[in-house]
Order: sequence, then structure tokens, then C-alpha cells
Amino acid sequence: MKLWGGRFTKPTAPELEQLGSSIEFDRRLGSEDVRVNRVYARELHAVGILDAEELEAIQRGLDVVEQKLQEQPLLLDEDIHTAVERLLGEVLGEGSPTAAKLPTGRSRNDLAVTEFRAYLASAITALSEKIGTLQSTLVAKARTHKRTLLPGYTHMRRGQPVVFAQYLLAYFWSFERDKARLAAARERCRELAMGAGALAGNPFGIDRLRMAEELGLERVMPNSIDAVSSRDHILEFLSAAAILGTHFSRMSEDLILWSSAEFGFVSFDDAYATGSSIMPQKQNPDGCELTRGKTGRLIGDLVSLLTTVKGIATGYQRDLQEDKEPAFDALDTLDLLLPVMEGTIRTLTVHEDKMAEALSSDLLATDLAEYLVRKGVAFRSAHGIVGQVLAFAAEKGIGPESLPLDDLRNFSDIFDEDVATAWDFRASVERRDIEGGVSLRAIEEQLERAERAMSPDG
Repeated sequence: MKLWGGRFTKPTAPELEQLGSSIEFDRRLGSEDVRVNRVYARELHAVGILDAEELEAIQRGLDVVEQKLQEQPLLLDEDIHTAVERLLGEVLGEGSPTAAKLPTGRSRNDLAVTEFRAYLASAITALSEKIGTLQSTLVAKARTHKRTLLPGYTHMRRGQPVVFAQYLLAYFWSFERDKARLAAARERCRELAMGAGALAGNPFGIDRLRMAEELGLERVMPNSIDAVSSRDHILEFLSAAAILGTHFSRMSEDLILWSSAEFGFVSFDDAYATGSSIMPQKQNPDGCELTRGKTGRLIGDLVSLLTTVKGIATGYQRDLQEDKEPAFDALDTLDLLLPVMEGTIRTLTVHEDKMAEALSSDLLATDLAEYLVRKGVAFRSAHGIVGQVLAFAAEKGIGPESLPLDDLRNFSDIFDEDVATAWDFRASVERRDIEGGVSLRAIEEQLERAERAMSPDG
């Protein structure tokens, strides 16, 4: 069955049929296609195109069509819209004039956009709930490790002592922003395109506001050309998905590195690791590696659709059929990654002793400079003095904390017996007692804030 063809004198070439077919991927929109058709049928009845008996017949027919689609039949149609129209015609009877009335004033253009918007809005909601589960796991792990000291890194070099909870909460807030981006994309999806027709609007006076309300959409798109040709709502979703993927990838890289024998900070549960086909001793972090790799797909999905839409003329073009596969791929990829990331974090073993062993006095160089600042030395001067102290200690082959007070006074007579307070890792983190800092009080405050953010009223 074709939805067009009256002016054509030749059948479509098989190779073009194959190129244009989208049924393999858009069949997952079957329920939304039926739902939009139900609502549109009621509008056609409201404007007098369908009488009450015809409306009832279409609604009963769509019940049967929906059931048939749930049985996963082999569909050889061009797309899901053609399949639904064909099945409805079969249910209502060959050549049924009632079935043939349903497409009145409607195009596949506004139908396809409307149902995909509804589908994507619902899928984003489910995705955000899974991110919330991962966030809950991060918070629970952070509560357990709010006192666990480890080196903090910049430039992949040891910088200052931090607590492991702060690391975990860093990703909690990253994911919170990811949810906000997804929520914004979802709101953009909740706009009604139906009634735009192919591009010029519907001539039969249907009530678009009523349709939007019945479909659970927030508003009506105010311009018929924009309604069928814009895809920025999908681009926003794909952008949010790609950014979310980069957060997964960065966290995975950390855990891969920290689980190595050279670090030994963490180790993976066997359920979230694999072995080697040749080296019996290996426990490989495949979950994190695959997560890191799959991020490339998410970035590719975004670039794919951006490339598709960047050069097409305004109005619907068949290129826009390419909008669905990247979005479906991104959704499917994230559905795979989220449970793995959550399980990996939940079952992660944290080796506090290894983290403590990695703490070295050079991590407290900033604290030593701040010691001088508290005694009235300008920070830039203090920075230079401490640099000289560190170089001198390195020449002697000892840590700066082992230098006698007399040696320190060679660099500044400000140094006194209380300089020993600068060489305490726990005191260092406790001095960072500011909102967003790493002191125990600041971490507790941050945990409470995170929990409020996760609550329904947060």
C-alpha cells in the first residue's frame, strides 16, 4: 500500500523503496501513531468530517490495530504511518470509505513529528528516573566515605588532599545538570505540530489546543512551516545525551585508572568486570571501558543529525527521516549504560588504606603557603618561599615536613614551632570549611543539599 501515486505511471524502483523504508526503526512509534490518530479522528468528528458512527468504527478499528501491532507482526510497509493506515483499512473492510476519511487534512509530516515528540518526551522522563537512581547510589557511597582522604589531582598530578565523598558528589551535580538539560529538551518536545498539515496548516478548523491537551502536550507550535521542518528539540536531546555520555566517560576513566595495580584506590566487583581469554590473572574493567567507548556513539548521534539538518531548505525534506535513528540509538545506548554505571558504583570497593598511603607531604605545600599568609605574608611571596623550601628539601632527599625549623627560617623568619600544624592532612581538609568545600561540615551540608535535590519537592 502507498499513500500516494495517482500521477505516477511507473512503480518505484526496488532500490529506492529500500532506501526510503523506515519501518524497521519507526515501528516502535506504533502506539503513538495510533494515539495521535484517535485524537485526530475526534477532531474530524467535531468539525463534521466524520459522523458519530464513523468515529466509533475508527476508534474500534484502532483498538484492533494497536493489538495487532503489539503482536509484533512482520510489517512490509514503507513506514509505521502506512502500516497503521493499511491495517485500519483491513479491519474496517477493503475499500472502506470510513478508513479513507481519517487522513483528511493531515499529512505524514505533521503526524510523524507529533508522535515522535510525544514518544521522546516520555522516553526522556524514563531516562531521567534512571539517572536519579544513579545519583542516589552516589550519595549513599559518599555518605560512607565522607572522611576518606585521598590525593586530589589537577593535570593528572597530585594537588591537594580531598575526601572521596567530594569526588563522588562532583558527579552527582554533573548528573543533576544533565537532568536539567534533558528536562529542557523534554519541554521543547511537548509542543503540538499536528494541524500543520504538509506545511500550510489544516483547512477544516480543528481545535489544536484541544488536541494538545488530549495528547498531554503543553502548547501548540505557532507556525506551520516551523512545526514540520524544525528538529531542534531532537538536537537538544542529543546534545544533552552526548554531554551525559562525556560525564560517564570521564568517571569511567578515573575508575579504570584508580583500579590499576599502580593506584589500587578501588576495585571492581566481579559482576561488573570481565576476564582475559589468555591471561588468567586479569580482571578487566570492561564495563567502564565500554561505557567510555559508547560515548563516541552518543557524540556521533548528535553530529549525525546536526549534519543532516544544517544544509536543507526550510520546509519538510525527506532528509528529516534521518531524525529518528540517532535519537533511538542514543536512548538505547543510555538505557544500556545507566544500569552498568549504577551497579559499578554501588558494588565498588574503596581501599582507604591505599588512598591514605598515596598522601604525601607535597600535597600540603599550599597549606604551608597559607600558614605564612595567616602570619601576614602576601600570598605571592609565600608561594615563592614555599617553592624554595620544596626545592631545598628535594636536594636533601627528604620531605619538607622533615626539615628542621632552623632550615625553614633560612627562607623566612616568620616560620615558628606551630608550622607543624601545616603538615596534617585531616586539618588541611577541615580548613576548607566553606560551602562546596571538603571539610566534614561542608560535606554533610552538601549531602543534605543533594538529598533535597532528589526529593520530589526538591
